[in-house]
Amino acid sequence: MMQIESQFNQLRLHGMHRSWQALQETRRHFELTLSEGLEILLQAEQQERETKRFDRLQKNAHFRYQASIEELHLDSSRGIDKALITHLATGTYLSKGESVLITGSTGCGKSFLASALGHQACAQGYKVLYFNVQKLMQRTKMARIEGTIFKFFEKTAKSDLIILDDFGLTHLDQQQQLDLMEIIEDRHGNASTIIASQLPVANWFDVIGEETIADAILDRLVHTSYRLELKGESLRKKR
Repeated sequence: MMQIESQFNQLRLHGMHRSWQALQETRRHFELTLSEGLEILLQAEQQERETKRFDRLQKNAHFRYQASIEELHLDSSRGIDKALITHLATGTYLSKGESVLITGSTGCGKSFLASALGHQACAQGYKVLYFNVQKLMQRTKMARIEGTIFKFFEKTAKSDLIILDDFGLTHLDQQQQLDLMEIIEDRHGNASTIIASQLPVANWFDVIGEETIADAILDRLVHTSYRLELKGESLRKKR
């Protein structure tokens, strides 16, 4: 028995190891056939790896909120389309590289909803990055100074989902316009983007500023996106 446990550890089969220990403690391993026992051990190892992958993806995403789809207060009077949320929860939009645009006044739950969709994506095995837009622009500026801007753009392009929160709080200067265009262009048709903003989509053109760049960015976002216009207070379920 000790040799079996040692081999579990050497092969880093931690889920199987814990399941094996539980079978021994309950003496169930005497009741199971070889195939039954092997099935239990393999299921435990699969669950262990899925949990670790989710934890790693969630940590790397740097979400603003720890949120989940189950915590959302789905009320149609607040601009929530329950059928749309259910569809987005399946992750189909991620496999198609489609975008989600969330708008609404301060405190209505835009960031919480975006975070919930992001956590759901992580649970489905997708790589997610969460950014406050102002901090993202500061980060691209520093990356350019440090000479790592291409590496940074490569990282964002490889993410299955990017969440851009608090879009439109300030106008973008010329370099910021170009950086945002670079990020959106790399993702167009290949990967999904969620944008949360206090401003209606109709006002985004003015925030971006330069007409040609604004046209290009919005053309890549607006026509193939899902829209959620929120009203009222936070989407977190009241306990």
